[in-house]
Amino acid sequence: MDNFTFYSPTYFVFGKNTEDQTGACVKRFGGHKVLIHYGGGSVVRSGLLDRVKKSLEKENIPYVELGGVKANPRSGMVYKGIELARKEKVDFILPVGGGSVIDSAKAIAFGVLYDGDFWDFYDEARPVTEALPVGVVLTLAATGSEGSTDAVITKEEGMYKRCVDGDILRPLFAIMNPQLTTTLPPYQTASGISDIMAHCMERYFTHSKEVETTDRLLEAVMLTMVKEAKRVMAEPDNYEARANIMWCGTIAHNNMTGVGRIQDWGTHHMENELSSTYGCSHGAGLAILFPSWMKYVMNLDINRFAQFAVRVWGCQMNFEDPSVTAREGIEAYQNFIHMLELPTSISEIGGKEDDIPALAQSMFHNAPNHGNFLKLTEDIAKEIYRMAL
Repeated sequence: MDNFTFYSPTYFVFGKNTEDQTGACVKRFGGHKVLIHYGGGSVVRSGLLDRVKKSLEKENIPYVELGGVKANPRSGMVYKGIELARKEKVDFILPVGGGSVIDSAKAIAFGVLYDGDFWDFYDEARPVTEALPVGVVLTLAATGSEGSTDAVITKEEGMYKRCVDGDILRPLFAIMNPQLTTTLPPYQTASGISDIMAHCMERYFTHSKEVETTDRLLEAVMLTMVKEAKRVMAEPDNYEARANIMWCGTIAHNNMTGVGRIQDWGTHHMENELSSTYGCSHGAGLAILFPSWMKYVMNLDINRFAQFAVRVWGCQMNFEDPSVTAREGIEAYQNFIHMLELPTSISEIGGKEDDIPALAQSMFHNAPNHGNFLKLTEDIAKEIYRMAL
């Protein structure tokens, strides 16, 4: 196990009707004027936004609003948020939504305090060390942004999708009511499940040795996701399935499962080009790419892939030829993606072979380092894209 530091200060408020505690949480963490940030009309139609406002009003906390965040959040919305937050002198950012809304809110939170262009942090891969406090009302189990250090934004000029991080970006609190996810369309639920699984796999496939504790934690999350995914796709209103999936989403990406080990993230960087180019969900893009990445890299450590097959998918170990077991595990994962009814090829989301050079070139624009299990190059990325076509 490698040396590590781990700091995760988020205060989680989990369960039914917990959004009614939003105002009390903002007050607890020192907020005096709030920017409520949200996406489309679902939080309005469901009445959630009104309940959040009522909770703030109960604590005599003033607020301003900025809606309109779209999937794969864009830089233009961040600039609007920074301008509004400065004009209104807010001191707390409150996203109400899923990962896209939360990431947009995080970017606003550090952009408000920065004299230059917030995108400088993305272009220069600069860690964020100063930001307004953020609290979250979560409506989608997927990205884990409610407890993570990350904020992913797409720059509209060039459509470059990039990530920054910093401990200061971890939300101070996260309101997590699984009831709020029961009305999601099946595609969004499935995409979230795929994203959570991918967050585990980016950590699981490592060359770090003697990491049994985090191996077992990752396997527990993945096994839970396999079980609850089947249940929630058949029973969308099943609260217990929704609850387990929502908590798995947080555990998978607050880095509790990633300490002491080298993580990969090459597939995530490749996927950023799919969702920014074709407009698919992040989880759908990951579902497309991960099987091809696995097949390309598995011979670098065939025993780890065989372990994944045995421990997560229940495959029988072939001790004479572990590669047989490894391939069975990849096939089991692909069957899982089929069960979720997610796309399994780039062509299904509108991609063509002629697009591949541009995808790989964009991926490496101002972002030269991708992957650790295998260091990706443009040529390797092109080959994996072709395998997934």
